[in-house]
Amino acid sequence: PFKSPSGRSELLGVAARGNFDLSAHAEGSGKKMEYNCEETKRKYVPHVIEPSMGVDRLFLALVCSAFDEDTVGGEKRSLLRFHPSIAPIKCAIFPLVKNKEEIVGKAKEIYNKLQMRYNVIYDTSGAIGRRYRRMDEVGTPFCVTVDFDTLEDDTVTVRERDSTEQKRMTIDELYVFLSKEVDGM
Repeated sequence: PFKSPSGRSELLGVAARGNFDLSAHAEGSGKKMEYNCEETKRKYVPHVIEPSMGVDRLFLALVCSAFDEDTVGGEKRSLLRFHPSIAPIKCAIFPLVKNKEEIVGKAKEIYNKLQMRYNVIYDTSGAIGRRYRRMDEVGTPFCVTVDFDTLEDDTVTVRERDSTEQKRMTIDELYVFLSKEVDGM
């Protein structure tokens, strides 16, 4: 049983049907459903094991398991702690400002390259902190900020959702980093 906010529920059911289904089918159709075992020279009707699992329950368990609340900088936040490999959005790309053509162009360049491999999002609306929080709420594991330093040294800031830690890395290192974290390569 899985413990969800609405109580405990089964995620998977296994019905040991015995040989009832195949025997009833054989009787109704008039065709034998026996298996002939050459080793033992015995004939028998196989037993059936019927597993059943609902996608809706599995999805609910995934979301319930990922949901968390914590406090960062004195503020309470809600987030989904999806493993990067199953997060719906792998990475968000943020230009620090939306009115500087060079920064926006570099952010879109990174976005365009990453979207060829991952489901990523490009966001320019609101303050950078609010953008981080929106991505935390939908379970995006990494946010990449393109800023004025990016134009000078080709580095970006990568923020990790769970720890909120930020680190600078080159754009080339970013691609290797995401490959390792998301794909395990």
